[in-house]
Amino acid sequence: LSPVCLGSLSSGPWLSLSSNQLRGKMLYIIGLGLGDEKDITVKGLEAVKKCHHIFLEMYTSILMVDKTKLEEFYGKPVTVADREMVESDAENIIDKAIDSNVAFLVVGDPFGATTHTDFVVRARSKGIQVEAIHNASIMNAIGACGLQLYRFGQTVSLVFSRRLGHAS
Repeated sequence: LSPVCLGSLSSGPWLSLSSNQLRGKMLYIIGLGLGDEKDITVKGLEAVKKCHHIFLEMYTSILMVDKTKLEEFYGKPVTVADREMVESDAENIIDKAIDSNVAFLVVGDPFGATTHTDFVVRARSKGIQVEAIHNASIMNAIGACGLQLYRFGQTVSLVFSRRLGHAS
């Protein structure tokens, strides 16, 4: 499924669960934008404030501030979700949304990487409600350099090692 199909999370055959088939609380997949703790949207911040578990995905992109800045701004603890946690323990993150609201924070926009699309598909297959909250991404911001999005060729993602800032 392409991220375009997932944008509103309100249509498409894979989303054909009726409201009585949905269970649990909510898995929010929230874009943080590109800069610092204050780039989150108002809608994103309101969702974070409702959550009992907050995970910060830190391997497809790097936020320009330490997670402690996020914790201070949100008033809640944030768990860093490294590559191993996101790829090997995704079910644990998703299953927490059965009993409580969960925020999965993504630098940039939630659908900038296929990993995040996979989260939505897995959660929905379990009947868990998902809400995506979009934000600016590098694909939007590149226009500030004078480049035109529609003239790009294929794009790729480089993941980062545990030593932040070094592509693996």
